[in-house]
Amino acid sequence: MNYRRDIDGLRAVAVLPVVLFHFGVSAIPGGFTGVDIFFVISGYLISGSLLDDLERGQFSIGRFYWRRARRILPALTFVILLASIAGWFILLPSDLHEYSLSVIAASTFWSNIYFWKTTNYFSIDAELRPLLHTWSLSVEEQYYIFAPILVYLIYRYASKRWLTILLPITIGSFALAVMATTLAPTAGFYLLPTRVWELALGAMLMLRKPPALASRPLTELIGLAGFGLLAFGFLTISESDPFPGYNALFPCIGTALLIYAGQTHPDRPVPVATRVLQLAPLVWVGLISYSLYLVHWPINSFVHYLSLKAIGVPTIIAMIVASVALATFSWKYVEQPFRRKSTFTAPLPIFAFSATAIVLLCVGGLAGALGKGFPQRFPDFSTERVLVGDWRNGVCFNEGASRIENWNLADCTRTHGFPTNVLLWGDSFAAHYVSGLEANAQKIQANVIQYTYAGCPPNLSYFSYARPACTRFNERALSIIRDANIQAVILSGRWTDYQARGFDGLQKTIDRLNGMGVKVYVIGQSPEFIADVQKIAFFARREHVANTSWPMAMDPDINKQVLPFVKGATFIDPLAYLCGAAGCSYADAGTRQFLYFDYGHFSSAGAILAISKYWPSFTASNKVAKAK
Repeated sequence: MNYRRDIDGLRAVAVLPVVLFHFGVSAIPGGFTGVDIFFVISGYLISGSLLDDLERGQFSIGRFYWRRARRILPALTFVILLASIAGWFILLPSDLHEYSLSVIAASTFWSNIYFWKTTNYFSIDAELRPLLHTWSLSVEEQYYIFAPILVYLIYRYASKRWLTILLPITIGSFALAVMATTLAPTAGFYLLPTRVWELALGAMLMLRKPPALASRPLTELIGLAGFGLLAFGFLTISESDPFPGYNALFPCIGTALLIYAGQTHPDRPVPVATRVLQLAPLVWVGLISYSLYLVHWPINSFVHYLSLKAIGVPTIIAMIVASVALATFSWKYVEQPFRRKSTFTAPLPIFAFSATAIVLLCVGGLAGALGKGFPQRFPDFSTERVLVGDWRNGVCFNEGASRIENWNLADCTRTHGFPTNVLLWGDSFAAHYVSGLEANAQKIQANVIQYTYAGCPPNLSYFSYARPACTRFNERALSIIRDANIQAVILSGRWTDYQARGFDGLQKTIDRLNGMGVKVYVIGQSPEFIADVQKIAFFARREHVANTSWPMAMDPDINKQVLPFVKGATFIDPLAYLCGAAGCSYADAGTRQFLYFDYGHFSSAGAILAISKYWPSFTASNKVAKAK
């Protein structure tokens, strides 16, 4: 393939929004879609490289992986080593333990699966995971397992019918991605089956090249449309939108149009869009884009870890400068030497280096995991035992491993002796109130019945492949309401988890409950912090911070987003009671008891405080009568 400067410029257009988005620049809410641009570019270039080998009679799987190893592993190894050194001095034991597991996953290219199982890309604590960004490298590497074989088979045995084979794969993967945005959004974001259509789109553009356009105005229009689609994705898509799926079409189609526009007709001038992408600054950023992508996230992660709060503009500028400087170093002194032809970049030395690097990284990761993060590094840090109370796991709080039928009314009635029966229905952010019920029983004046399931919101429309029993669990709530003579229902959940899906299902659930004649209360999102509050307290002590208030790490307007979907219910906003201008208290100012046992679930002390402040009461003057 001939070198195309505009594709390096397109790499810059991809990586810069990703970096700015990760660094917290709110003007580019869809900056994360730059990864999708990379996927299309990779599909295009890798297919071109394979096609070149086939046309020249030089195709071999070994040759393909030799080139991939030279391109990917040196810079990745360099960055993981640097991050590991920093992690040794910065990460507290539990986090170094988790980081060590991610080292193994990243170096063996299954980190997308690891992070699918351990964290949401947009979760509050995602910024504290230094290797989270390697998920996209793992997607590409998994694609490289079958891509060369498939290209070879189509070329050799299917008479180069590229679209006949690749188009159904692309359409099927896209359809799966669309379905996953509602049925399994985290899996859809991380895993290859819902991303392969993006890589295949680039592959089809290379393998079945459309003819270069002879019409100058049409070529200019295509280039302009490409930039428009990319800009639309960067500026209008946000982390609360379903993704990937329909929304991923904007960056992917936009990238394909810009690549196509760059395939200029030999008798026509280069289109404006291509000339923009060929500008020297963009080409230079494109050249260092791989290293820039690799280094920027660990820098971002460690800065957030040391501050555990939002960072200011001067810090963002410093991180950008540091990222570009380190990326330039990595590109010049790590990437380039391995890409030049020499004795040590021959296949045998490269494969030996690759195997050695992977083994050593895995050994280091295994040592960190088995050593439990080496707690002796921080002798002044110890976790206190925080009183949580009994959620009655496996019966009243189902963690996914228990039968739904294990739930029973007698064991899950948490307060007794009152004329009113109230059902507390929701996920763990409903269950975390139960340890405060008994102390507030006289204030509540109701028999509170716990009905909770981890990761399962009180939403009759909700379905998740991760929690397939959730639908049946929620439907059963309706029969419990009828059979147990429930007069009121309190719906509570971790609403930040369900932002991307929207809250229409919550309104439909409320409407259904109103139709049954029960009074409905909805408790909004309670505070969430960027990390476990004991870590926050540790770093606050080190910085001699006297008060126990700390900034929230979630969307401060989340409850305003829930509010339009609770018509027919009484809505309670915990943030109005637990937080102030300086943030939210993570511990009692007097006793220093922690109000949370992790990043956001109430301890017993926190639950007692929360219920005393804002839970509904069912006294005689406020008695709830079930409609006949």
